[in-house]
Amino acid sequence: MHIPQRIVRHCLFACLAGLSCLTASAIAPAHPAPTTEQRLAALEAYVTNGDPGKTLTGIPGPGHNAWMMTSAALVLFMTLPGLALFYGGLVRRKNVLSVLAQCLGITGLVTILWWAFGYSLVFGTSFGSAFLGGSEFFFLKDVTSAPNTNYAYWVSQNVFAMYQLMFAIITPALIVGAIAERMKFSAIIAFVVVWMFVVYFPLAHMVWGANGFMNGVWNADARIPAIDFAGGTVVHMSSGWSALILCLILGPRLGFGREKMAPHNMVLCMVGTGMLWVGWYGFNAGSAVAADGVAASAFMTTTLAAGVAAFTWGLIERIFRGHASILGFCSGAVAGLVVITPAAGFVDSTGAVVIGVVAAVVPYLACTKLKAVFGYDDALDTFGVHAIGGTLGALLTGLLATASVNGNLTGPAATQSGLAGLVTHGGLWLAQLKAIGFTLLLSITATVVIAYALKAIMGLRPTEEVERQGLDLNEHGEEGYAS
Repeated sequence: MHIPQRIVRHCLFACLAGLSCLTASAIAPAHPAPTTEQRLAALEAYVTNGDPGKTLTGIPGPGHNAWMMTSAALVLFMTLPGLALFYGGLVRRKNVLSVLAQCLGITGLVTILWWAFGYSLVFGTSFGSAFLGGSEFFFLKDVTSAPNTNYAYWVSQNVFAMYQLMFAIITPALIVGAIAERMKFSAIIAFVVVWMFVVYFPLAHMVWGANGFMNGVWNADARIPAIDFAGGTVVHMSSGWSALILCLILGPRLGFGREKMAPHNMVLCMVGTGMLWVGWYGFNAGSAVAADGVAASAFMTTTLAAGVAAFTWGLIERIFRGHASILGFCSGAVAGLVVITPAAGFVDSTGAVVIGVVAAVVPYLACTKLKAVFGYDDALDTFGVHAIGGTLGALLTGLLATASVNGNLTGPAATQSGLAGLVTHGGLWLAQLKAIGFTLLLSITATVVIAYALKAIMGLRPTEEVERQGLDLNEHGEEGYAS
C-alpha cells in the first residue's frame, strides 16, 4: 500500500514534536537544544532499536516498553496458570493442589529473592566477574524507569527487571514436574532458595550478563562465545538436568511400576499447554528486548517449531501406537517450544521447521524409550522434554544460527569475542558444546550437594502414610475436588 509523502512527513514531525517535549525535560538548560538532524537521528534510532545518542539518552521508548510489559505478563502467564494447570492435570487427583501450591510458592519466593539480590547478581557488573554480577542493584536500588543501556536502549530498567523476574520464576518451577507427588513442600522451598543462588543467578549472568563468561553476542571478552536467545541453557537445561538428579536422589513414587499413575485430568493438561504456548511468545519474542525485527522473527520461528513438533509427535504416536493422544500433542508442542527457545531469534523459518521435527523425535524417544530402559521416575517428563530438549536446542542453535536473521551475531562485540567468525565460517556448534558442558557440570554438581545436604538436615520426602493419602490434604489442608 502506498502512503502519500505528505502524510509520512506529517506523522514524522508529530513524533518529533512529542520527542522534543521529552527531550526538553531531560537536557540541562546549559546544553544547546538538539538540532532537527539530531532529533531525526534519535527518532530513527527509536524505530530501529538503535543507540539514541545524547539526544534521548535515558528516556524509555513507549512502544518498546509496552511490548516488554506485555511480554512480562505473558511469561508470568506461563507459570500461573499455564504450567500449574499443565502439571496439575498430569498428576493424580490427590496431589493436584500440591502442584499448584508449589508453583505459587515458588513464584512468591523467587520474587523476594529477585528484589533483594537476584536481579543485581545476574545483571549487575560491580563485581567485575564473568561468573556473577554485582551488588549495585541490591533491593532494586536505582532501578528506575530510565533504561540500563547495558541491556536495552529504549526499555525502562524496572520493566526489564520485572521481565527477567518471570524467567527466574518459571525455571525452578519446571523442576516440580520430575519430583511431583513425593517431595515435602518445605523441602522444595528450601531447595529452591539455595539452587537459585548456586545455579540460576550465576548461570544467567554468565549467559546474559553484560560481562558474562558465555555471552558471545554482547561481551567482547567472553571466554566461551556461545549464544542463547531465550534460555536453552539458563532455563531448560539447568532445571531439566537438576530435576533428573533430584528425582534420582528422591527415588520413585510409592507403587511406581506396579500401580496405575495416569493423569487425573487431561482437560487441565490441554488448557495448560495452550496457555504455555501463548505465554511463550513473551518468553521468546520478548527476549529481543524490543518491538523490532528480531522479535518478529522470533515470533514466527516459535510458532513454526511448536506447531510442527506437536503434529510430528502425534504422527509418531499414530504410526507406532495406533492413535494420536492429547498427551502426545501437548508433549510435542511443549518440546517444540523448548527446543526453539535458544534459537528463536537466530534462525530462519526453515531452521525452525527442522527444529520442530527434531524436537518431536528426540524427546519422544527420551520420554518413551530412555525412561523405560533406565527406570527412573521422572513423573511428568521434565527431564525428557526440558533437559533433553534444552540441550538439543543449544546444539541446533550452533548449527542453524544465521546473521541474516540477527545482525548482532556479527556485531562489534561478537567480532571481538570470536562469535562472528564462528557464525561466518562454521564452528559455533563447538562453542555451544562447551556451554552445554559447563551448564551440565554446574547444574548436576550443585543439585547433588544441595539435595543431599537438605536430605540430612530436614529430609526430602513425606512419610509413606502421607504420600499414600496424598499431599493435598496432608500438606495443604485442602482437597482439589469435593467428594
